[in-house]
Amino acid sequence: MTAVSASPALPASPLALREARVPADGMYEGRRTLRRLPEGRPELPYAHIDVVPQGRVIGAEIRGADLTRPLDPAVRDELNRALLEWKVLFFRGAHLTSDQQRAFARNWGELETNPLLARGAADDVARFEKGGGAAPTFENVWHTDVTFRERPALGAVLQLREVPPVGGDTMWADMAAAYDNLPDDIRARVDGAVAVHDFIPGFARFYGPEQLAPLQDEFPPVTHPVVRTHPETGRRMLFVNTSFTTHIVGMDRAESDRLLGYLVRQAHVPEYQVRWRWQAGDIAFWDNRATQHYAVDDYAPHRRVAERVAIAGDRPY
Repeated sequence: MTAVSASPALPASPLALREARVPADGMYEGRRTLRRLPEGRPELPYAHIDVVPQGRVIGAEIRGADLTRPLDPAVRDELNRALLEWKVLFFRGAHLTSDQQRAFARNWGELETNPLLARGAADDVARFEKGGGAAPTFENVWHTDVTFRERPALGAVLQLREVPPVGGDTMWADMAAAYDNLPDDIRARVDGAVAVHDFIPGFARFYGPEQLAPLQDEFPPVTHPVVRTHPETGRRMLFVNTSFTTHIVGMDRAESDRLLGYLVRQAHVPEYQVRWRWQAGDIAFWDNRATQHYAVDDYAPHRRVAERVAIAGDRPY
């Protein structure tokens, strides 16, 4: 009887996955580059202040600096270095008067006024009063202040006068970290690109034409680089935001909207953020060139009262 040889084993079929995809230009998981200092800059100690980190790349509480008195030049220099390294500085329980708050901010330059915001104790003090019948405005969107100006603010000093019993935090995002993590193809599209900024989109959400139209000549649309260079650190940073950036020059509306949508979503990444829970009298001092911020609106019907002074800046490049 002749033996029947076994048929040779067939190769296993490769495993196949069903067709599935997420929308293009999405946000993806994975390891991110989290670099707080400019390339090659060493970590140096502070001799006159204590710096208590609040996040990996952004945010530090400062202890040991008396903001009620004129700053010693050495203290001012260390605070400036801390601002450049941490992008937003917090001072717990400072309880400054408006004049002291203004004097502190003037260590970094002249103060600017903003006719679009309610006035505080002086023309260069903006007051944000929520609850108790105050006219509503909303800052719960990621934005950089006054990019509709030819020279947007260098920075701002914000103090909470009244805080709600719970909620009302403010968040900041490091836009240098956002730029560092852009894919190469996106970076190639935005390096050298310019975008138009206009005050109308951000303020038309709560002001009418009768309030905005008289200011159109004072604040015409301006262009800024999509990626600006920090004038003191040399770092590259995304410089577009939801409130004021209307379109990228040289792109059709659909392409511009899609790319801007992707870029502004970079501020939403938690690894680039810090969140501050306010107590009355706290001060936050941030570098407006390097950050975006978001005021969390989760405390109605309670009152929240803040006062801000802004430091005049320079032309982005």
